[in-house]
Amino acid sequence: MSNASLSPLPSADRPDVATRLRDALLGASFTADGLLELLGAPAYAALSRSETVPALRATRGDTPLELLVRLFLLQQPVPHARVADVLPVDACLESGWLDHAGDDEVTATVDVRPYGGPGGEDWFVVSDLGCAVGGAGGIGNHAEGVVLGVGGASTTLAGLTVRTPVSAALDLGTGSGIQALHAAAHATRVTATDINPRALHITALTLALSGAPAADLREGSLYEPVADDETYDLIVSNPPFVISPGARLTYRDGGMGGDDLCRSLVQQTGERLNEGGFAHFLANWQHVEGEEWTDRLRSWVPHGCDAWIVQREVQDVTQYAELWLRDAGDHRGDPADYQARYDAWLDEFEARKVKAVGFGWITLRRTGAADPSVVAEEWPHPVEQPLGETVRAHFDRVDYLRSHDDAALLEAHFTLSGEVVQEQVGLPGAEDPEHVVLRQNRGMRRATRVDTVGAGFAGVCDGTMSAGRILDAIAQLVGEDPVALRDRTPAQIRLLVEQGFLEPA
Repeated sequence: MSNASLSPLPSADRPDVATRLRDALLGASFTADGLLELLGAPAYAALSRSETVPALRATRGDTPLELLVRLFLLQQPVPHARVADVLPVDACLESGWLDHAGDDEVTATVDVRPYGGPGGEDWFVVSDLGCAVGGAGGIGNHAEGVVLGVGGASTTLAGLTVRTPVSAALDLGTGSGIQALHAAAHATRVTATDINPRALHITALTLALSGAPAADLREGSLYEPVADDETYDLIVSNPPFVISPGARLTYRDGGMGGDDLCRSLVQQTGERLNEGGFAHFLANWQHVEGEEWTDRLRSWVPHGCDAWIVQREVQDVTQYAELWLRDAGDHRGDPADYQARYDAWLDEFEARKVKAVGFGWITLRRTGAADPSVVAEEWPHPVEQPLGETVRAHFDRVDYLRSHDDAALLEAHFTLSGEVVQEQVGLPGAEDPEHVVLRQNRGMRRATRVDTVGAGFAGVCDGTMSAGRILDAIAQLVGEDPVALRDRTPAQIRLLVEQGFLEPA
């Protein structure tokens, strides 16, 4: 990999300087909340789209916070004398956080973005210059080993992860260290790997500047740096999952054909998880002619693991190629080069009989159950992040349903989950609705269609009566045979529990 156009990085061996710099940043309110207050919502949101003009307009003054935003987030040179009033400038110059720009100005050697932790922590994510506020923006054309900052994929994965105290966590393909930073808040020991040594260096900076414990940093691809006998309670990865005809850009292209990198990652994870441990991945997968995508993904799940696979988006091969060509800035270059790269991408898909590419989440949980649960579904609708507790609850329900046959369900007591509403759909003025929909307003925000018995059953579930007794009462009310109702309703109860509308009392 060529890093010729990338700036030298600050020293990772000066935790004292990182601590002093952190204190100075916090003292100037260079935090996520401070940025939002200074910039305002529109300019703050524009940063996530790689648009810096609104933020530049909002930082024309001379306050310490405006100075730091221009220096560390907007890559602007600032007066040396003014910085000396805010930061330990000599120590930052000596250790490489800052560099001289002319006789009387300094510049940052890395981008630093304030990042709010889930518990209100004030963290800082370090990345290469130009990569803090929304992606590569075409920088990939010039630097293969570039390390990106916080993006939508990073925050999605962080929000999906189950956050319970664990002994050992592993972040595969750590990048700028965002997942390792989150894990450090609830794991006794964190290991982070990456094929790019620059990413490991930047992860060390992110952790130090955020006041987090140091991680065990290891260079290598996927599980290569991990010993055969090492296992973990939590594994997370936002891998270089882009399906591309080559490995031009380290941060996104895995270097394996098709979706083999994501498949290998998932398949190799089972033996690395401790009993009850979770693994969370973002991934792309191919939609191949003559094959159901759900069957393809199910074949990836390792033995001894429950799985929940959610497809969030599907793009045809032309949309997909254009997305990642633009990500690399190829659309701004030579039209002939752009066309050649576009052709190469379509050639690759055609050779593999790929008609579309899916994107989504894969969660594994190590289980000792004889019949692991594998749920693969499409859910492109809005959800409420963070989803970590929703993910944990999904697998708790899997355990519950696995241990309760229909007879046990009828003896059980249930409560209606919070913030579930009922919608009745039918013609205006009709005596009865055509169908009834139950809808969640939290978590996955699911909607499911039920019959009138299912709606009535859910509505009276308050934990006081068993499911069987409720059905007997409904049978008497509607004049139906109670035995027949008990026979046909457990499947609907099971579905409502599986999807989180009903909770065991």
